[in-house]
Amino acid sequence: MKFWDKLKINHNPKSGALDLLKYIGPGLLVTVGFIDPGNWATNLAAGSTFGYALLWVVTFSSVMLIIIQHNVAHLGIVTGLCLAEATTKYIRRPLSVPILGSAMLASISTSLAEILGGAIALQMLFSIPIKAGSVIITIVSIVMLLTNTYSKIERWIITFVSIIGLSFLYELFLVDVSWGEAVKSWVTPTFPDNSLLIIMSVLGAVVMPHNLFLHSEVIQSREWNLEDEKVINKQLKYEFFDTLFSMVIGWAINSAMIILAASAFFSKNIQVEELSQAQDLLTPLVGNSAGVIFAVALLFAGISSTITSGIAGASVFAGFFGEAYSPKDLHTKLGTLLSFIPALLIIFFIGDPFKGLIISQMLLSVQLPITVFTQIYLTSSRKVMGRHVNKLSTTIILLLLGTMVTVLNIALLISLF
Repeated sequence: MKFWDKLKINHNPKSGALDLLKYIGPGLLVTVGFIDPGNWATNLAAGSTFGYALLWVVTFSSVMLIIIQHNVAHLGIVTGLCLAEATTKYIRRPLSVPILGSAMLASISTSLAEILGGAIALQMLFSIPIKAGSVIITIVSIVMLLTNTYSKIERWIITFVSIIGLSFLYELFLVDVSWGEAVKSWVTPTFPDNSLLIIMSVLGAVVMPHNLFLHSEVIQSREWNLEDEKVINKQLKYEFFDTLFSMVIGWAINSAMIILAASAFFSKNIQVEELSQAQDLLTPLVGNSAGVIFAVALLFAGISSTITSGIAGASVFAGFFGEAYSPKDLHTKLGTLLSFIPALLIIFFIGDPFKGLIISQMLLSVQLPITVFTQIYLTSSRKVMGRHVNKLSTTIILLLLGTMVTVLNIALLISLF
């Protein structure tokens, strides 16, 4: 029996706002990858260098993310399989093994960046060295994943996301925001001089391989009766609201980062290039509490994104064996460790956190097209999706977005050299 089956409610869902709330959760876990430490660094650079001008990139990337994540969630609902399981089942082994193998490497790369983000926050708050902080973040994440049920983890993640959001909301009250300019910039594309690299970074960091595996897996925690077509249709409808609601939260938090940087730093002609630098600069500008709250929010972002990266890695590894994610299953446990331990070792051997982040982004840039186009192939297959197969227009849109994301990530990869 699948882990998610044990979480089922043995009745059909009823209509109404309260019933809709039961479906809120999986999308928020995906949102964590949209507000991870890597996004923090990019957003702060965008706001401090170009002011409010690049807020439109967050809007555009959020719309793009809604479409792609909504599509992969449908795969999980319709088939009862996560992306990794579906790859194993419907794609021949000579192709499926390299696909999932590269996805496992992407999960390790993601974990490396998320662990580093949490470690940087510990250094800000308690002067803990990066390597020691990385060990602490890794141990906390492993313990949470191996000892908590999914429902408890989901509640923790929702709490973490709430803390992050409230932290930035508080900090926005401390700075003088030009809301008229911000609103205009949300919907008006502009390309300031020398902004292309930042634009590519913001867009390229939105769609992440592990989030596609993650969403197709955790959406099954809302399983009801997959044999009832009416129930499937209701799930598909409610999933869209969950994804939309969650991505809007991600849009708001990412926007808040850019607005904070624009108001606190750009207005004073200060460019931010590192996360620790942002805290150091915030303290004299808007008070000590702002610096502390910034670091606390980063800590929760690091922990929550590390946990979701671990779930994705475990899902991918279990998918090798045609199995679903289950904390009590050996393959899931091994997948969790395989996502974290190599990432931690790389941090120790590299020694330079910035170099570690570059390596992680390089691997993600190479792997992302593989995952995106695997997803499109599966959701466009009538054999896989049945009557819920992608419409031709949906497939064309996904192919265009997949190509755009691929080009952006290749451009980012080239820019690293």
